Amino acid sequence: MTLPELSPEQAAVFARIETTMEHVFVTGRAGTGKSTLLEHLSWSTSKSIAICAPTGVAALNVGGQTIHSLFRLPIGVIADHELQQGPELRKLLNAIETLVIDEVSMVSADLKDAIDRALRQAPQRPHEPFGGVQLVLFGDPWQLAPVPGEGDERAYYADHYRSMWFFDARVWQEAGLTIYELGTIHRQHEAEFRQLLTAVRHGAVTAEMAERLNAVGARRAPDDGTITLATTNATVARINAQALGRLPGRALTARAEVTGDFGARAYPADERLELKVGAQVMFLRNDAGAEGRWVNGSIGRVVKIADTVWVEVDGETHEVHPATWERYRYRYSAATQTLQKDVVAEFLQFPLRLAWAVTVHKSQGKTYDRAIVDLGSGSFAPGQTYVALSRLTALDGLYLTRPIRPSDVIVDPAVRAFMGRVSPIPAERA
Repeated sequence: MTLPELSPEQAAVFARIETTMEHVFVTGRAGTGKSTLLEHLSWSTSKSIAICAPTGVAALNVGGQTIHSLFRLPIGVIADHELQQGPELRKLLNAIETLVIDEVSMVSADLKDAIDRALRQAPQRPHEPFGGVQLVLFGDPWQLAPVPGEGDERAYYADHYRSMWFFDARVWQEAGLTIYELGTIHRQHEAEFRQLLTAVRHGAVTAEMAERLNAVGARRAPDDGTITLATTNATVARINAQALGRLPGRALTARAEVTGDFGARAYPADERLELKVGAQVMFLRNDAGAEGRWVNGSIGRVVKIADTVWVEVDGETHEVHPATWERYRYRYSAATQTLQKDVVAEFLQFPLRLAWAVTVHKSQGKTYDRAIVDLGSGSFAPGQTYVALSRLTALDGLYLTRPIRPSDVIVDPAVRAFMGRVSPIPAERA
C-alpha cells in the first residue's frame, strides 16, 4: 500500500506519538489532514496499537473496532457499574501499548471514564491512568458532538459531569492531555473563504459575513447534478428517489453479500443498491488499483450496467467491481504473545451510492468543488453548518436553498469553554 506523504507538521506529530507515551489529542479544522495522519500511524507505527471509534461506520473507515465491542462494554450510561472482564479480554487489553480513538468528539465523558477503568482493571494497574496505555485521540469538537440520551441519562450527566463531552471525563484531571492542532488547510486556498469558515466554526459570524455567504449562495442552483448536502435522511432519500425516477428505464438492484456478524447499522453501503444508466453516484472507497482512478467521494455517472458497473468520472469511463469491506476484531495471540487483528465479517457490494444528495453527516471527510447546501427547517446539531460549508473547496462553489440564519450556526458552550481554557500546540512544534 502506498501511503500519502506527510506534511512537516503531520510528520512532527507522528514522531511525537511514536517516540513518547504521552496522551495526545490531534485536532484541527476540516481539511487539515487528520485522517491522513491516522492512516499513516496505523500502517507505520512500531507500537502494539489498537484502533477504535464510537460508531460502526467510523470503525470501518479506520480499519478498527467499535469501542463497545473492543472493551465488551454495555450500551448506555455505564457509570460506576462493575466491568466484567474474562481472561481473554484481560490478555487482549494487556497487549495494547497505544490505543487510538477516532471521532473522539462523539465519545461521551462516561464512556471515556469506562475505558479508563477497563484499562486499569485489566493489567491490575489501578493507580495509572488508562492502565499505563498511551491514548491517541483524533477529532474536532467543533464538527461532531456526542449524541445525548434521554431522560435519566441526561440527568446523570447533569449531576456527575460538567458536560457529556470526552474532555470533561474525570480521568483527564489526573492523566493530562497534550493537544496538537494541525493548521495547514489542504482543502481551501482562498483567504476569504477560510476566514468565513473559521467564523462559522467558532460561532462568530458577523452580519457582514452572513450577508457575504448568503449573497454568494443565493444564485440559482445548477441543474447539472451538483450534489445537495442536506441535514436529514428523509430529504436525501426524497431527492435521490425523484432524480432516479426521472431517468428512463427500469432500475436494477444490486444486493450486498454479507458474511459473518457484520451488524446492519454498520453497513458501509446500501444493502440494496438501485441503479439506472444515467444515475449520479458517489464512490465510497478509494480505487484499489495503482492508477487511483477515483477516490472516496468522487462523483460519477453510470453509463452501463451488467455483471459490473461502468461509471464515467471526469470524462473517463471505468469498470467498477464489487468491493469487500472487512469488519475486524482484536485478539491476543498466546502463540506470538502479540495483538492480532482478525476479520470476523465481510460486506460485498459495489462501492457506490446514489449521489444527487447526501446527508451532511455522511459528507464528513469528503471534498466537493460545488454543492447545494439544504439546511431545511434549520440546522439542529452543533457544527452541522460548518461541516456542510467546509466540504467545499471554494466560496463560488456554494449554493444555498435558503439563506443561512443565526440559529443555523450552533456551537456547544462546553466546546467553547474547553477550547478557551486550553492552549493547543501548533503541530509543527510537536
